[in-house]
Parts: sequence; C-alpha cells; structure tokens
Amino acid sequence: MSGKGQMRLGAFFNPTGHHVASWRHPRAQADAGINFQHYLEITRTAERGKFDMVFLADNLGVRHAHMEALSRSAQYIANFEPLTLLSALATHTTHIGLVATASTSYNEPFHVARKFASLDHLSGGRAGWNLVTSGQENEARNFSREKHYEHGERYDRAREFARVVIGLWDTWDDDAFVRDKATGQFFHPDRLHNLNHRGEHFSVLGALNIPRCPQGYPVIVQAGGSDDMIGVAAEFAEVIFCAPLTLEAAQSFYANLKGRLAAHGRAPEEMKIMPGLSCVIGRTDAEAEETYEQLNSLIHPIVAREILSMVLGNVDLTPYPFDGPLPENLPRSNASLSIFQQVTEMARREKLSIRQLATRVAGARAKAVIRGSPQSIADYMAEWFRKDGCDGFNIMPPFLPSGLDDFVELVIPELQRRGLFRTEYEGKTLRENLGLKRPASRYAQRASNDVPPTRAASGG
Repeated sequence: MSGKGQMRLGAFFNPTGHHVASWRHPRAQADAGINFQHYLEITRTAERGKFDMVFLADNLGVRHAHMEALSRSAQYIANFEPLTLLSALATHTTHIGLVATASTSYNEPFHVARKFASLDHLSGGRAGWNLVTSGQENEARNFSREKHYEHGERYDRAREFARVVIGLWDTWDDDAFVRDKATGQFFHPDRLHNLNHRGEHFSVLGALNIPRCPQGYPVIVQAGGSDDMIGVAAEFAEVIFCAPLTLEAAQSFYANLKGRLAAHGRAPEEMKIMPGLSCVIGRTDAEAEETYEQLNSLIHPIVAREILSMVLGNVDLTPYPFDGPLPENLPRSNASLSIFQQVTEMARREKLSIRQLATRVAGARAKAVIRGSPQSIADYMAEWFRKDGCDGFNIMPPFLPSGLDDFVELVIPELQRRGLFRTEYEGKTLRENLGLKRPASRYAQRASNDVPPTRAASGG
C-alpha cells in the first residue's frame, strides 16, 4: 500500500439496488426511481459513511426488451433525470461528491458544460461528469436517428465533445467577475474567452454563460473497458469505473490504463481507478450466503435470460436451449465489447449453461459480486487495493436502502480500523477528497508559462 494512501469509495445508486430482482426484496424500496426521500436517505447514509461520491447512471429511454421480461424489471424503467435529482440533493448535503452520466451521443457539448458547471456551483464544488457514449439502439430513435453511431465513430465524437466541454469551462478566468457597484464594472472584458471551436462533429462559438467552476472543472469520470474507451480515458478521465471480475484482470487493466497517461502529459496519481463491487453482507459468511441465495431465488428465468442478452449486446438467446451451453459464435453488437468478452470467457472457462450464466450475470449485470462477513469483504478489498488492482471501489449495493446501510454500518468501520479508509473528509470539494489537483485555465497557463496548454486544457 506504500504511496497509495487510503482507498476511494463511490456509491453507485441503481434505484432499487444492483441485483436485478432487488425491487422484490423485502428490505428494498420498490418505487425508488421516483422517490426523492429514498434518494435523500441513501445519499445522507453515504455521506455519513464518508464516501467520496454518489454516482447515477442513466439511459435515454426505456430499453427495448421482450415485454414479459421488461414488465418484471425495475432497472431504469421509471427514474429521475440524474442532473435534476443531484441538484436537489446538493442542497441537502455538504461533502459528498455528486456524479451523473450524460451521453456524448445524444447531447450537445454546450448543454453538458453548462449543466455540470451549474451543479458544481450549486454544490460548492462537488460535481462530476460521467462521460459515456450511448450503447442502446433504441436511444437513437428518441433523437431523430434510425441507426446508432458505430462504435469507433461514437468515441471519435466523444473525444471532440470532451475537448469542447473543457474548453467551454475555461470561458471565464477565475477572477473575471468583479461586480463593482461603485465603478459599474461587472466583469473584466479581457478575462472572457470565446472558444471558437470548429471540428468534425461540432461547431461551438461560446462563451459559456456561467462563471468558472469552483473545482476549475467538474471531475471527469468514465465507465467501461473497451480499447476505444481506454483511449478517451487516458486523455480526459480522472476517475474510472470499470468491471474486472478477477484480481489478475484488474491488475492488467490498472497497469495498461495508468501506463497510457504519460503520453498525455499526465501522472498516474491523476487518475483513480475504481472497479464496481456489489457486496452481499452478513454478520457471518453463512448469513451472507443465505441472503445471496434468497436474492437469486427472486430472479425470474425470463428476466435472467433477458439481462444476459442485454449484457452481451442484445443478442437474441431465445433460439437456444436455456440449459444448454452458450453458442460459440454469437454475433458482436454495437455495445460494450469488453463486457461481451469477459462474460463469454467466463462461460467457457467455467462451462456454464445459459441458465447458470444468466443467473450469475443478471444479479449485478456482469459486475463483481462478493458475499461474506465484513472481515471477508474488507480482506477482498484490501488485496485488490494493495496489489495495484485499483485505487478504491464503486460500491454497488445489491438492494437499497438496506444494502448500503449494511456496508456503512459493518464494512466501513472494518476498513477504517485497518487504516484503509478515511474517518473524516479531507476537504470540501470532490477534487480535494479524491486527492486531485484543481486544473488551471488554459489561458492562465499561457499567460504565466507562454507554453501550449496541458492535457486538461486541450480544447477546440
């Protein structure tokens, strides 16, 4: 653990919990997706546990699936728009970071720059943007497109999108607004900078009509593991949410991604890699195993197969025997290639039937699941952290609110006892708590150094 300090923790809020049958669990909030008091309770719980951040994923529409499966699922069917929700939560919290997904596929850079800058101001410097590309074909049809962007194209678009957003966040110098009533000077004209971006995908003049963020920029988060994603992440991302299923895979991903940072003028500590981890917690290992089996018993077989289909990129599995093996030559889709590879390799390695694989995957949708006592879970987390598999974890409670309560009441004290996690927040902003520097504006860098902008300031 030398040189790494303490681990970072995010709380990933899938409304009712990450297990696909979470909404059916007696300790889950079935209407969580549209229940503000539920979100307020779990966010305050995460803040009480000293988590770095809460994280909300998002879909731009109800996913397409067989109706018999879809109608038995609560996963992103009816839920709040995440930035609206986080803006409300900002007024009820003090320290915890507030991270939301906004797709580069079906947004404009100006909208994303302005909304996240607004959240950063509203929260006093606690905003984070999860930079993603949309992966579901049905989302395209909600935005006047018949076909989704191809995998490579959507990452080219994402790179340019990110450069434009960062450029817009540099519109105003930190000291641009004087608001001097006596002289009548509201801002210094020479401290306003239009972006004047013209690129392959976007043409954006600027200026952004909100002052520079308290954090300089909201923290840039990215999720995924494909080669295209890693290329974008190495240039822009400061926090990575990923889904390795073994320590060896985590170590390989960690070394690969951190090894690419130098090419963009970045140091390894400028990125925090946080694999997803769903913890089924009991006061003993046996109690945790019992809870896990209870959860899995709530998965309807139709739902399990549908979730597996979605994880594999919406491959139609209905022609194949449910108790037979996964077919060898499944078609590749436009979705996450890294998850497709991990899941198919697991099926081959462990000789799982479609039913067994579906039950395994459906619980946390191909993310790592561990069940055990607080001590067992802390042992697992400590090994990954100390052996350079991660800088922390994105905790995915299997059901909410109680799954998060269990983690905060049972696992957090065990991590603190071992010196692996904070007992108090280090700062007031998300960057301070993550140990990330506040980026200087490109214009301040040019004025002081007379050199080209750094990675963080690379723009249009």
